Amino acid sequence: GSKPSNPAFWWVSDEGEEVKWSFEELGCLSRKAANVLSEACGLQRGDRVIAVLPRVPHWWLLSVACMRAGVVFIPGTSQLTAKDISYRLEASKAKCFITSDRLAPAVEPVLPGSRFLKSKLLVGKGSRAGWLNLKELL
Repeated sequence: GSKPSNPAFWWVSDEGEEVKWSFEELGCLSRKAANVLSEACGLQRGDRVIAVLPRVPHWWLLSVACMRAGVVFIPGTSQLTAKDISYRLEASKAKCFITSDRLAPAVEPVLPGSRFLKSKLLVGKGSRAGWLNLKELL
C-alpha cells in the first residue's frame, strides 16, 4: 500500500540531470512515439529506422516505440563516418533516420543520397529545416 512503485526507467546524465518514468509513463510515451513513427514518419510494419543517438532517454523510448509499431530499430553509434552511414542506409533500405540536434549537421550531407529515406526525425530542443521534431510531435 504505502510503498511507492519502482520506476520503469531511471536515467542520470553526467551533469546530474535525472529522468524517471513510471511504467505507466513509459507506456504512454512509447505509444505516442509509435504513433509519430507510423503517422508523421509514414512507417509501416517491417520498415527500418536507423537511430544515431547518444544514449539519452529518447534512445530507449524510440526502441520501445519501434517494437510497438513493428518497425525494425537499427542503432548506430555517433562515431559512424559518413561512409558508414551511407552504407547502412542503402544496405538496410531504412525509411527513417533519427538523430540528435547536435549530430544532425554531421550526418545531414549523407542523407540526400539515400534512395529509400522518407523521413528524418530530430531528437532534442533545436529544429532544422526538413526534419521532424520528436518533442513537438509527442
